[in-house]
This record gives sequence, structure tokens and C-alpha cells, in this order.
Amino acid sequence: MSLVGVSAAEIAPHRALYSLTLASAKSNSGVVGANGAMIYEWGETCDGWTVEQHFRLHIVYAESEAVDVASTLVTWESKDGLRYRFNEKRLRNGEVEEEIRGEAHLEGAGKGGVAEFERPEQSTITLAPGAIFPTAHTLLLIDKAKTGEQFISRNVFDGASVEAAGQITAVIGPEITPRLEAGVPANSVLANPILARPSWRVRLAFFPADGKSEQPDYELGMRLLDNGVSEDMSLDYGDYTVRTTLDQIEALAKPGC
Repeated sequence: MSLVGVSAAEIAPHRALYSLTLASAKSNSGVVGANGAMIYEWGETCDGWTVEQHFRLHIVYAESEAVDVASTLVTWESKDGLRYRFNEKRLRNGEVEEEIRGEAHLEGAGKGGVAEFERPEQSTITLAPGAIFPTAHTLLLIDKAKTGEQFISRNVFDGASVEAAGQITAVIGPEITPRLEAGVPANSVLANPILARPSWRVRLAFFPADGKSEQPDYELGMRLLDNGVSEDMSLDYGDYTVRTTLDQIEALAKPGC
């Protein structure tokens, strides 16, 4: 029986703290500064994966008031990749801008399914055959990277909007060998054993679900380790790019199943 979420990857449950800074901005964007932080936690239960992410970013403009954006995301995904629960709240200047909550399921590997939303209002949408959920997508990236594949395109449903699965294209670079411990200061976050793993440079482009746009909504670059940890990330929103730096990381306990 082939299930969506069966993967050879040995995931390391972890909690990571990243700092956010402005990497670059187009001259016509008006953006002159950005800073913030992100806490990301990937946990494991006996039957699934949990993700909790807290994100905040303060954006400074040359000719208008600064803007504070923040989001909280909590999800659970079954290890067979067929069930998914999601809850995300996005704020702008302290006011709730959007809240999305619901659950989704697929009928089987490669088969379609449905997503049922509780917020912003009750609704149901159809997921086409071939759609997968976010953790299954990350596991797929790792498995394909190990085999040397350089380009992967999948339709991924993450519940970030009341839309069907959007297309994510991935470009994967060659394998990077683990850092040598002797070359890393003992007090550096990079000395953490959880980071002493093979990795790949990965560039993801996120396209809207309607499939009509040739340009992605945004792009994410990162160094993806074979245990699921991400470092050296960059978020490219088109007009400006935000760099994330890994400041702290700690391993979380695996369940005693």
C-alpha cells in the first residue's frame, strides 16, 4: 500500500528561532527597512506531525507609516499524508486581518479530496487528484533531493486561503556535506548536532491556485537539511526580500510509540 506521507526521511522534531532583516528592496517599492522574528516548531505525535509558527515583521516605508504584520499558524498532518487540520490568524497593525480554520482529507495516495472551512465562513472546496499537504511536500523534497532530482512541481494545499491547492515548483541544488565541528565555535548555534546533516539549497516558487499567473505570489529560498530543519532562508515578495537567520534551535522529544 503506497501512502502519501511514507518517507525515508528521518525527521528531527525541533523548535527554532529566526531573526528577520531586510535583504534587498526595489527602488520603487518604498520599503527602506524591515525587521522581525519567527518561531517555528515541528513536532511529532504517534500518528502525525504538528507545526506551530509565530511570525512578525515590522516594515518601514520611505514615504508612509510603518506597518506591522504578524501571523500564527497551527497545523496537524497525519503521517500517511491523507488528513490535515489548519488554523491561521493574520494581523496587520495589531488588528485581525484574516482568520482561516478548517480541515481537509484525501481519499488516498494520488486521489482527490475535500477541504472544509470553519472560518472565515463555512464552506467546502474540492481538492483535485495529485494534491498533497505541506509536511508531505517537505518530505517529498528531501526524498527527491537524495536521489539527485533538481526540479519538482506539485500542487500543495496548505489552508492559507480559501482556495484549492496552489502549485509549488522547487529547484534543488547539489548536496552540501555537513559542517565540520572543528571549524565551528562551540558557542555558535551552528555547533548544534541537529545541524550536522547533509543539506541542499532549495528554491520554492508559490503560484496561486487559479493557475492563471505566470509569476509566483512569492518565493522561498533555503538550505534544507535531510532531517527537515531549514536555515539560511530568504522570503522574496517581489518588491522586497527578507532574510532569516537561525539564532537558536533545540531538539524536541520524539513520541514513545
